[in-house]
Amino acid sequence: MASAARRLDYPVVRRDESVVDDYHGVFVPDPYRWLEDPDAEEVKDFVQKQVKLTETVLSTCEVREKLHEKITALFDHPRYSAPFKRGDKYFYFHNTGLQAQQVLYVQDSLDGKPEVLLDPNGLSDDGTVALNTYEVSEDAKYLAYGLSSSGSDWVTIKVMRIEDRRVEPDTISWVKFSGITWTHDNKGFFYSRYPAPKEDEDIDAGTETNSNLYHELYYHFLGTNQSEDVLCWKDGDNPKYSFAADVTDDGKYVLMYTSEGCDPVNKVYYFDLSTLSGGLESCKERNEMLHFVKLVDTFEARYSPVANDGTLFTFLTNKDAPKYKLVRVDLNEPNEWTDLVPEAEKDVLESAYAVNKNQIILSYLSDVKSVLQIRDLDKGSLLHYLPIDIGSVSSISARRQDSLAFIEFTSFLTPGIIYQCNLETGDPEMKIFRDISVPSFNRAEYQVDQVFVPSKDGTKIPMFIVARKNIPLDGSHPCLLYGYGGFNINITPYFKVSQTVLMKHLDTVVCIANIRGGGEYGDEWHKAGALANKQNCFDDFISASEYLVSAGYTQPKKLCIEGGSNGGLLVGACINQVMHGLLIMGARTRRKNFTGYTNIHRYIMLEGLGREVQTSNCSTRLRCC
Repeated sequence: MASAARRLDYPVVRRDESVVDDYHGVFVPDPYRWLEDPDAEEVKDFVQKQVKLTETVLSTCEVREKLHEKITALFDHPRYSAPFKRGDKYFYFHNTGLQAQQVLYVQDSLDGKPEVLLDPNGLSDDGTVALNTYEVSEDAKYLAYGLSSSGSDWVTIKVMRIEDRRVEPDTISWVKFSGITWTHDNKGFFYSRYPAPKEDEDIDAGTETNSNLYHELYYHFLGTNQSEDVLCWKDGDNPKYSFAADVTDDGKYVLMYTSEGCDPVNKVYYFDLSTLSGGLESCKERNEMLHFVKLVDTFEARYSPVANDGTLFTFLTNKDAPKYKLVRVDLNEPNEWTDLVPEAEKDVLESAYAVNKNQIILSYLSDVKSVLQIRDLDKGSLLHYLPIDIGSVSSISARRQDSLAFIEFTSFLTPGIIYQCNLETGDPEMKIFRDISVPSFNRAEYQVDQVFVPSKDGTKIPMFIVARKNIPLDGSHPCLLYGYGGFNINITPYFKVSQTVLMKHLDTVVCIANIRGGGEYGDEWHKAGALANKQNCFDDFISASEYLVSAGYTQPKKLCIEGGSNGGLLVGACINQVMHGLLIMGARTRRKNFTGYTNIHRYIMLEGLGREVQTSNCSTRLRCC
């Protein structure tokens, strides 16, 4: 790169030494906390200087515009979601190629003419108004949908009449972290919100950083003002709790889930809607909350509903099962829980869908690849395996009354396939309903390998390696290594246009390391990379990079590491550990290989892009990825 030889003059960052936190007697300075205020003029000035510095580097990249053209051309291909059925209609999302937001379509049958129901692209000039949440009423007459602006978590819920696309006056504000679930009488829906801010509170949606407290569950009656909504639940003693609701497939019960934080645990309460002689309108008249019954009242595990037959409920849970299982409980005997499908020895049960009256589709994760099973809902016995390639099942669209299931599949070399599976046949067939293709991308030219790399403590870390077929392992290729490792989130095979451009035009090797902290092998894998075990994430990632060099895929000066969100923490920590380790070792910064460093895992990701950086406390310049 043309900019590799010159020194980059980073903007000066002020240190505020007065900010020190006391964590149980351990004093931790945080001199850059002032940067957490996005509205401060000093922060805005610093960000703009960073932007200008970045532009001076990018402007020297000779292939930047060519890459932009190639990526844009490849992005310009149609994309679809799996259809879902409500009432006698089908709904699905479609993007023609370069639309900022997906468009929601409706059709009277799978072969019927699709019509635009909601196009968020026309709701703002810059395309930043997005559809955050939505739900169609059971009779398919109304669409309740939540809109957010500029990436904000704040949502405004509106209601549309599907027949003529008329937007009703209903407007619900101060919604955040909420779904929408209609009651089966189609009179309204449950949603969650926070109390409206006080007059002296200044909330700029999308930039405010204050914690939101006192989440509440409401029910909205169609055609009424939000001020008339029924407050169904709140907990003034636990301001950090958040609440979500689901109406069961039979319409009889509303389930409420309580959570706090990001851990995979929740409480489960239920309310029998049939016990309200006057319906939910009677709660409005009495001005009282619903009398929920506690089924699970501890944060010891996660419970997700799968189905119910009257009072007999089936849940997906990690209770005493880090890789998840299916359990059953009768509401009349709430202390008697039984296993329907026990925890697998190795594979993680990711999801379960009740379909075709008395069947369930289970989606397992086996060594970071999806496996599909059909089981009997009554006995849990295995009926069929559904054949799919090596890749990821991104969603399954089916409800208990449906005999047709739609399954979205993707992989590193497959932009997307939507399968249609008829569950009424003796041996269900996976028929291609839609096959999404990308122009000028030939999957036959590439291959995907999975390796298991020993980390610093010997733990085998899965890693996918995607590259052109039969590349020479001579260390000549640029390599992009991606990682995440947090919040129990799995990084499974996926198709990404920008990565295909790198492979096709720059002969790049693209790698995804499934490091600890994610959920690829269940809760135990997650906990092994969390809290006091966080260093395992960094060791895993560094070990993956060592393997790529030692196996001949790349060399240190051609290795680039990438991570978003929690993955940004991963990348930043690895860079800083490399820099710190080199300073300890005498700052030997110009070595062209890391022979002799292989037992010191922190020090290896050197010279990734050949770009020089300067540490804040030492004049020694380090070449770092």
